[in-house]
Amino acid sequence: MAEKFQDQEFLEYLVKSLVDNPSAVKVDRKVDEMGVLMTLKIDQEDMGKIIGRMGNTAKAIRTLLRIVGLKNHARVNLKIEEPAEGGRRPSKKTVDEAVDDLKL
Repeated sequence: MAEKFQDQEFLEYLVKSLVDNPSAVKVDRKVDEMGVLMTLKIDQEDMGKIIGRMGNTAKAIRTLLRIVGLKNHARVNLKIEEPAEGGRRPSKKTVDEAVDDLKL
């Protein structure tokens, strides 16, 4: 089993506390010359809870991670991966079909 770091454990704990499906939470941690990159994978159903209204929850999580990073003298960034299936997809309607839907 891979070693867990303090920032990784913190992110997992925080996100699992916010979502409905904590077993789907996965955090990958990579270190390079730019600092630490944390990649968060969650269930599609929980995406809204982590992003938050206007992205405010995600911004708060990123701020907390930066503080944890500063304590450990590291620059920590968060990438939230969109689940492969589901999600919002652009409509494949033609302009005429979209206008008909408006029932003007």
